[in-house]
Amino acid sequence: MLNDLQNLPDDTTELKGLVGSLANEVKSLTLLTEKLKHQLAGARQQRFGASSEASDQLQLKLEEEEVAQAADLQNTKAPTLSETKGKPKRKPLPDNLPRQDHLLSVGDECNDCGGRLKTVGEDVTEELEYVPGRFVVNRFIRPRMACSCCEVFTQAELPSRPIERGRPGPGLLAHVLVSKYADHLPLYRQSQIYGREGIDLSRSTLADWVGKSATLLEPLANKLKEHVLAGQAIFADDTPVNMLSPKAGKTKTARLWTYARDERPWNGEAPPAVWYQFSLDRKGIRPKEHLSSYNGWMHADGYAGFEDIYNSGRIKEVACMAHVRRKFVDIHKSQGSSIAEEAIKRISSLYAIEKEARGSPPDNRVAIRQTQAKLIFDDLETWLTEQLPKLSGKSPLAGAIRYALKRMKRMRAYLDHGFLELDNNTAERSIRPIALGRKNYLFMGSERGGKSAAIIYSLIETAKLNNVDPCAWLSFVLSCIADQKVTELDELMAWNINISKGRPDDTK
Repeated sequence: MLNDLQNLPDDTTELKGLVGSLANEVKSLTLLTEKLKHQLAGARQQRFGASSEASDQLQLKLEEEEVAQAADLQNTKAPTLSETKGKPKRKPLPDNLPRQDHLLSVGDECNDCGGRLKTVGEDVTEELEYVPGRFVVNRFIRPRMACSCCEVFTQAELPSRPIERGRPGPGLLAHVLVSKYADHLPLYRQSQIYGREGIDLSRSTLADWVGKSATLLEPLANKLKEHVLAGQAIFADDTPVNMLSPKAGKTKTARLWTYARDERPWNGEAPPAVWYQFSLDRKGIRPKEHLSSYNGWMHADGYAGFEDIYNSGRIKEVACMAHVRRKFVDIHKSQGSSIAEEAIKRISSLYAIEKEARGSPPDNRVAIRQTQAKLIFDDLETWLTEQLPKLSGKSPLAGAIRYALKRMKRMRAYLDHGFLELDNNTAERSIRPIALGRKNYLFMGSERGGKSAAIIYSLIETAKLNNVDPCAWLSFVLSCIADQKVTELDELMAWNINISKGRPDDTK
């Protein structure tokens, strides 16, 4: 290869040979370059793709930790002016957002001497609000008035706000809560969406709002608990959720428990509701604590941790036929068993009768069950008992039959009580939103964060059960709950609010 460009050969043939050699080398180097570029792109994808995923996980981790921290701080006193010095100043709200002025006046007469008031200035407080589909800015204008006679100064008070010294309006808070817990949109993604609209709302700011809102709404969730546990029959279930383990940097399995009341199948007058609770584990002491004040029937699966509750005599068990059916369906799909198929058909007959009885008063439901369902139920129990000796005791089908016979003994009460159900599907339906959210936010940041999630899930899912727009309802509740007396919280329940064109207008 040439080391000196001044020593090029003069012979044409030799020069052509040199050019050909250089062309081959350039071609080889080009191929090598393309190969290295491809390898580099793959390495970048592997490295930075993983970093991107890790970044998302970090965002979620910080989000949940900040929600929990804000929930704990909501009950502490508001910071003084000196305590807020040195903190970053809020960016002004964009000028392009529409403004709605609200004049808060103290009137024209002095309360002290009756003299006429004159305006000496005004204070303007801006609040970022969200109405369906757009942001607006509410401007609360408060003229500072001075008496022309006694020179006393006076000014109207700001209306109560969900978050003291905070900027968000109740509609915006409701929108953030529903987006996270009903639409399963993590806060850092919401922050990105708002950023595209020119609104600077960081993830940490949104997390602070969520935590403080949960604490503000907790008394209403406690009222839901009272309502649910006042029923003569409830539905219970639980589902795993991941929670960050302090200092370990890993997650551990916690639980969200659901307790539901729904009397619509037997035409009961009580509104449907669901109440969630968070716990660090699945020990039987957890539901025992949750249900310490409850007396009545409980639909549930075969979780052994419920046994102490049943043994107390306060709560009577109603087993779930859906769980029984599910085992036979799985066996039929995998093995094509004719026995499993027959069991499914017989169970389907029971459900057909339930469909006919749905919506009837309890006495009518009992009559239908006694005349139509009891014979099918008894025959199914007898038939399953007869099939068991024909099977290997270790087979999955034998296990399914043993499970069915055990659970059917604890299911028989539904035949005699019209306010009971054949299954626990009401509770299982209330678990689905948790499962959907779990795929998006991945884990709870802490025990306090889990409790905040349980509070907001309780309110949102109860609103949905009552065909109430959760965003409009929460907007109304957040606008007035700070001033609502504890004894008057019933007035704010979802079933006591009329929703007109997306927002509450009056009580029923």
